[in-house]
Amino acid sequence: MNHRERILAALRHQPVDRLPTDIWATDEVWEKLRRCLGVSENLDVYDKLDIDGIITISPPYIGPKCPTIDGIRYDEWQMGYRAQRYGGGSYDEQVIFPLERATSLAELEAFPWPSPDWYDYSRLPHLAAQYPGRSIQVGYTAIFYWHNRLRGLEQSLVDPLLQPEMTRFLIQKVSDFFQEYHTRCFEAARGLVDTTQVTDDFGSQAGLLIHPRVFDAFYRAPMQRAIDLAHSYRLLVFHHDDGDCRKLLPRLAEMGIDLLNPIQWRCGGWDLAHLKADFGRQVCFHSAVDNQQTLPFGSAEDVRREVRWLIETLGSDRTGFIVAPCHNLQVVSPLENILALYETANTGF
Repeated sequence: MNHRERILAALRHQPVDRLPTDIWATDEVWEKLRRCLGVSENLDVYDKLDIDGIITISPPYIGPKCPTIDGIRYDEWQMGYRAQRYGGGSYDEQVIFPLERATSLAELEAFPWPSPDWYDYSRLPHLAAQYPGRSIQVGYTAIFYWHNRLRGLEQSLVDPLLQPEMTRFLIQKVSDFFQEYHTRCFEAARGLVDTTQVTDDFGSQAGLLIHPRVFDAFYRAPMQRAIDLAHSYRLLVFHHDDGDCRKLLPRLAEMGIDLLNPIQWRCGGWDLAHLKADFGRQVCFHSAVDNQQTLPFGSAEDVRREVRWLIETLGSDRTGFIVAPCHNLQVVSPLENILALYETANTGF
């Protein structure tokens, strides 16, 4: 099987020659891996470690210029980011939430919402052609997350309770943008891509950030709209949800997600054997190698032991599981642990 065939077989719960693998990593980790393996491109790392991977492409932004003011970089949604240094590198931290002080529908209506016209969808076939034999993903619908980013996390969590009318208006505007943007993506890349993200971050370290009733009342319908759009183009739905989102899984499975990422089994109460038994015929599991303790602080043998355990549980039927770290590999994870992950996964069942 080639890389794409292996990924698609696992997603469709079909037999595979070995469980497929994927990788998410910070820029600093990519640099360490390139240097260690003696290569110059990230795709060369995939080849050297025999990682199958799901490659994401996006239409280039061609809209109005986004400014940088006083060290803050703004995007087309007027969200602002400042570079933050940490021990091993830097990342962009959101510091401007453009609608956090809005108190009326009039202010939301007056907001300069971005346009789907601001992207060059015609470039998608060219971008996809750069990854022959690889599974390609396009698109990222994240209704709750965009609510967080527009209003700020604290305000977005109380909005449905205190300002339901404003909340529904904001969610509808975000959903309408994503529907049109993704319709154009899917049309331009028809037949060239396999998956799209309809995703969010409902889980915390020990439970949900919102009550399931709030999910049902505000976020379920627009998420279902996005899932139905993806399926209408014969795309599989990749659902990313950090932390302990276990209580939402029955709903998400019923809505039609095809893949769940990640399986952060140290967050809350996950029984992986029961998870596989309850959802393994419907949902493919993507990434579960622990990125909070095992990869950064365990030994290479700890990593090998965990990968074998995950294959025995989430991959117990020898399909429906893509082996990967449960989030971006961080610079504190030793290279020998990262290499042990892929060496163990690639030796098969």
